[in-house]
Parts: sequence; structure tokens; C-alpha cells
Amino acid sequence: MTMKRRNTLAATASAIVLALALGGPVSGVESAMADEVAANISRAATDLPVPLAKRAPQTVEVNLETVELVGQLDDGTTYRYWTFNGQVPGPMLRVRVGDTVKVNLTNHPDSWMNHNVDFHAVTGPHGGGHATMAEPGETRSFSFKALKPGLYVYHCATPMAAQHIANGMYGMILVEPEEGLPPVDREFYVMQGEIYTEEAFGTKGELMESYDKLMNERPEYFVFNGSVQGLKTEPLKAKVGETVRIFFGVGGPNYTSSFHVIGEIFDRLYDLGSLGGAVTTDVQTVSVPPGGATIAELTFEVPGQYVIVDHALSRVERGLAAIIEVEGEPNPEVFSAPPGV
Repeated sequence: MTMKRRNTLAATASAIVLALALGGPVSGVESAMADEVAANISRAATDLPVPLAKRAPQTVEVNLETVELVGQLDDGTTYRYWTFNGQVPGPMLRVRVGDTVKVNLTNHPDSWMNHNVDFHAVTGPHGGGHATMAEPGETRSFSFKALKPGLYVYHCATPMAAQHIANGMYGMILVEPEEGLPPVDREFYVMQGEIYTEEAFGTKGELMESYDKLMNERPEYFVFNGSVQGLKTEPLKAKVGETVRIFFGVGGPNYTSSFHVIGEIFDRLYDLGSLGGAVTTDVQTVSVPPGGATIAELTFEVPGQYVIVDHALSRVERGLAAIIEVEGEPNPEVFSAPPGV
């Protein structure tokens, strides 16, 4: 970045802060520039580890950093997120059943808050939450043995835990069974969350969190991977004939998701993220509670645009939709429509 560019962004940031402090509006230009100043906190759905090779149990070290930063919530709208490793959700982790997992949690020195991490995959007190309670600039560690295969949520559990989760502090860890999972063509990582702001949905500028709305469970925004636009401007991509696996979880902190892909049917579903039970087939919609997860597999027979939603469909109007773009040859035996429809 050039010095002139850096100075322009700094001046714009100052103008935005001043306008907000004085209670004045943020101009259209400043709103657009706010998007440049703010970080892209939305984790790409393709940002996840590859399947593990067949191996014996081993010790796996996990490094998490809790970072508070202003990120882009929507076009022209920003928010101060609390994150694991600077994005929402936190990194997807992948281990094997029987592995010993050493977790190192560092709270960034610039944080305003104490933070920790609670793993639902842990068998032990507080899921590691008490062991990792870290003040700004501090690193805390613990280890656990991954005893049971499955897809599990992790999140910050510092009081008030709901506030830390709503601000973006959640992620997932996959504990693969000894034999691994069946191979697929593509895997995606998607998590649903809620954001509670003082300002109404669609307000431009930097929004402030609302404690009252959080306590009354009245979010202004529902989001996939932390933001309104993240999985729309960078849609998931697949091809006709490919089998896709979606690791889907709900950070919450409060609302259950009715996970659904418009125009497709889940071929195989590992309900509740369980890898030890029966696999359900041919499922249209699945309920995923806050702090819960599921693994869905589907094969695309027809090209086009498919939309991931929570089938509590009013939430689409509050930001909750993701796009899957599927390329390939038409398949009129399966689906046909008039031209232009």
C-alpha cells in the first residue's frame, strides 16, 4: 500500500469515528471507505483442513489467538468482532479419535476483554474453559484426549458467555473415526450466528452491540460465517456430479437453525454431528441447536444457483443466506424449465 493510500484510509477512518462520536451520519463515500478500513472477518467456506491420512493416534498442537477487531458486517456496515484467529468462525480443527490435543490459547495484547475456549469435544472440567482463561497478552494451555468421534463446537465461555459467542467466538473441531470419513469431491465449513446491535438492521457505519437485545434474544442480524455478504460474494462452488460434504454448526448463542439447501436433498446426514450412529438418508431439512452441529452430504445433478438457508425464512431478510454455484451441463431428465426462468 502506498503512503498516500495509507494516509487516505487513516483520514477516512478518523472522519468515520468523528462522525459516529458526534452522532452524525456517515456519508456514502465514508460508508464505502469503511468497508476498506474494516477487516474481512468472514472465513471462506473452503478454509478447512484436508481429510487425515490413515495413521496411529498422535499429539496434535492447536494454537488459537483471541483477537478483537472491527470487521465488515455488511456493505457499508462494520462491527467490533471478538474472534478466534481473526475470523468468524474460528479455524476448523481436524484430529483423529485417540489423539492427544494440546491447546494453546493466547489473548492478543490489544484485547479489551479476558477470553478462553471451551471445547465440546473435551471430556474434562469446563471443556478446558477454566484452564484457558487468559487476560490480554497472556497465554494459557491444557491438553485433552479425543475420546469420541464426531463434529463438535468450541466457543469462548468467559462470562457473559452469550456475549462472547454473539460477537463471533465460536468454531468447530472434527474428531475423525479411526477409518476416517468416506471420500467426497468437496468439503465446506459453514456456521450460523446471531449479532445483536443497538442500531436497526441495515444501518450504515460502525454498529454497537446491544446488551438488552442479547438478553431478550432479539438479534438484528443472522449470519453465516460472521457476515451478511461473506458467503454470497465468495459463494461455494461445485460441479454437476460432485458429492459435497458440508460441516455445518450453530454458534448461536440462542437460535436453533433449520438447515436447508433450496433445490437439493441431503443424500446422507450425520445428525447432531454424530459419527458413531446410523446415517440418515434423503433429508430435506435438519434442526441444528445452538452449540450443535451436523454433517450433510449431497450430490448435484443439475447446474445452477442453490441457496443455503435457515428455513425459519424471515431470517433471510436479516442477512442469512449463502450461495452454492454449480457448473455443468443441463440435465433435462431431472429438471427442465422454460428458457429464461
